[in-house]
Amino acid sequence: MRRKRGESEGRASEAPPMGVEPGSHPWKQMAADTYKVEGEADATPNGDNTRAITSARRRSNAKQETASLISLPFKTLILLFFLTSILITGSNMPVIRNFTRVAKQALLSTPGCGCQPLTVAVRTISFSPRQVTSDASFHSVSFSETDHPKVLITGGLGQLGVGLAKLLRKRFGKNNVILSDIRKPPNNVFHSGPFIYSDILDYKNLREIVVNNRITWLVHYSALLSAVGEANVALARSVNITGLHNILDIAAEHGLRLFVPSTIGAFGPSSPRNPTPDLCVQRPRTIYGVSKVHAELMGEYYHHRYGLDFRCLRYPGIISADSMPGGGTTDYAVQIFHDAIKTGKFECNLRPDSRLPMMYIDDCLRATLEVLEAPADTLSMRTYNINAMSFTPEELAQELRKQMPELEVTYNIDPVRQAIADSWPMDFDDSNARKDWGWKHDYDLPELVQTMLNYLGVETCMAHAN
Repeated sequence: MRRKRGESEGRASEAPPMGVEPGSHPWKQMAADTYKVEGEADATPNGDNTRAITSARRRSNAKQETASLISLPFKTLILLFFLTSILITGSNMPVIRNFTRVAKQALLSTPGCGCQPLTVAVRTISFSPRQVTSDASFHSVSFSETDHPKVLITGGLGQLGVGLAKLLRKRFGKNNVILSDIRKPPNNVFHSGPFIYSDILDYKNLREIVVNNRITWLVHYSALLSAVGEANVALARSVNITGLHNILDIAAEHGLRLFVPSTIGAFGPSSPRNPTPDLCVQRPRTIYGVSKVHAELMGEYYHHRYGLDFRCLRYPGIISADSMPGGGTTDYAVQIFHDAIKTGKFECNLRPDSRLPMMYIDDCLRATLEVLEAPADTLSMRTYNINAMSFTPEELAQELRKQMPELEVTYNIDPVRQAIADSWPMDFDDSNARKDWGWKHDYDLPELVQTMLNYLGVETCMAHAN
């Protein structure tokens, strides 16, 4: 039976059925209790058109329900991204302000498939260290007292890397310290703990290492030293400067605590030489020194601008029995011990009166660990001088002759290395390090000589026995 006109008119104010969009397709109620999209033929309860329209309604209903089910999770996901970002970074960052605006638009205007707003939101919160926002803020990853930092050491096969890894592994556990380099490690280093290949000029490789190993501390030892750098300036510039930029960006992006060593080579002829304070004129004349001043300033800039936990020590000449000299101007102070034990003779490439600040490696590594562990609020600066002793080649030879009276020392001056030494400090003022975080050295010249001879003497005896 047909409904009365009043019944039909009484339903005219109801909402349109699912599948009919009032804004895009004007619709009207049919007397046959069916809805018709304008442009279709009229339908009657018993006609073929009625069945066709009813079928169309069902298909439309199914599509609408499916679209709603698809759309809801994407809306929810966007909202979760939005809330999580606020909790992590705070709502005052530009990224979050932009994300708030985009998320609101996405939640209000998500289309049936829900895809496009999600794409916009994800692209909005993506981050690249090469595109740091003007007021971005980075903070070091904190860990509880029961947790240990996960440390990556670049340039780990150099004079300092192996020794620092050994010290840190005793402190934090063998598997929490990863050595890396571009060279093949010797067997004893490879089996002493985790070692991986890492090229600081390969940004993607570095980033993957930090992410995959959940690194929290990064010690950046990769560099070409003074004399080697002068022989290959282009390579020194690439390794010491471009490599540093990669390290800074990755450390900032992932909130790492970053240690980069500097050197006495960061000073020049116009710097006060005896003593040299933490803050003074720095006009180095080597690519090594220039790159280290650059590292100091860039690290402090990232700290003040982005909150990067950057820490730096200016090392004096480091004396170690564990590794052979690596091309530095102060390497004579290591080579003299090897030659004295092997041949009883040594030829020095610096003048006998060339005074330079020096330190035994154990003091150097301990200072590095202490400044890494120092609470941030105790650090009045981010780059410190550290020192232990200062001596000349002649004074070192005299101390050695107390143990080896027959030692012969001759001098064949290398003009390049001598010019470098003449531009460097004669003595370091490290009073700020001693005041701020309690730095104190253990080895003076007599202790240094005795320790080196004991170590290398035992090593030589073992080599002869083998």
